[in-house]
Amino acid sequence: MISSQIIQTSIDELRTITKVDLCVYDLTGALIASTVDKTEITDDLISSFAASPADSQVIGTHHLLKILDEGDLLYILVAKGMSDDVYMVGKIAVCQIQNLVIAYKERFDRNNFFQNLLLDNLLLVDIYNRAKKLHIEASAPRAVFLIETQLEKDGIITELLKGMFTNQGGDYITAVDESSIILIKALEADFSNDALETVAQTIVGMMNAEAMTNVKVAYGTVVQELKDVSKSYKEAKMALDVGKIFYAEKNVVAYTTLGIGRLIYQLPVNLCKIFIDEIFGDNVPNDLDEETLTTLNKFFENNLNVSETSRQLFVHRNTLVYRIEKIQRSTGLDLRNFDDALTFKIALMVVNYMKYLDNQEY
Repeated sequence: MISSQIIQTSIDELRTITKVDLCVYDLTGALIASTVDKTEITDDLISSFAASPADSQVIGTHHLLKILDEGDLLYILVAKGMSDDVYMVGKIAVCQIQNLVIAYKERFDRNNFFQNLLLDNLLLVDIYNRAKKLHIEASAPRAVFLIETQLEKDGIITELLKGMFTNQGGDYITAVDESSIILIKALEADFSNDALETVAQTIVGMMNAEAMTNVKVAYGTVVQELKDVSKSYKEAKMALDVGKIFYAEKNVVAYTTLGIGRLIYQLPVNLCKIFIDEIFGDNVPNDLDEETLTTLNKFFENNLNVSETSRQLFVHRNTLVYRIEKIQRSTGLDLRNFDDALTFKIALMVVNYMKYLDNQEY
């Protein structure tokens, strides 16, 4: 519903232009907004007029008019004065407030529509019927972006996003929980994956510069139909969760780049435990030191090339070999062998996944 502040602003502007004082009451006679400090209209007069079939009424030196929404009575407007000009100003005020009610209701309905669409709470026929009523294009390329921030500073993040992405451009911003903001981004017909990455990076940069806060952005694949927007949302949500586990250093995570992390995330817990036991036994590397982790990551980045890895780490080749052989002695896996390196890499990712699940339980 439209707020009293919006109504107050509207009648204040009319008062400035017309010099006619206006008041708006709810159906119980409570004053919602007014341009005067005191009014002679009582609760009984408001209630009596609200119950009458008349659209307008003159009481003393006041014109009373009804504000409707699709035939339902919402408010009573009072224009102070007896002239026909005052009555016309009252009619203009009624028309303006009714249009504001329609606009804000449509805005609320759109938000409600997209929330239910994302959560798969709508039947297929309802999606297209409501989309048509709300003037939302049913067939257009869209992608869902999920923006997670540790601190939503009194709505600053949402307001910044609304400034960057507008309804006029076909973009919609909403939320289905308290932890993240959702952007449904309309795309050009000739969009590219680079365009999606650019949007995500722009959001991260803007939030860092304007709101002084770090955010994580995840996004799903592009869908062509409105009914498939929930699919892109689920992908973005998975990308955000998987990113926290396996790619914690990244601020932007795309569903299409999750790789093997997505497969591990969908594995049953008992299967993960069996796999870890088979690979490591009692020597599960829960807490590898920073030096070992850096060595392993660089070694994998360089496709198991010992010489190139030692050069980039500024260590002697023999030092690197010693570190690799140390891991081999504790796990039985020779990381210079592709199959063993692949097994170890996957096993480490599964260990991280298990640690994440344990933390979620507490």
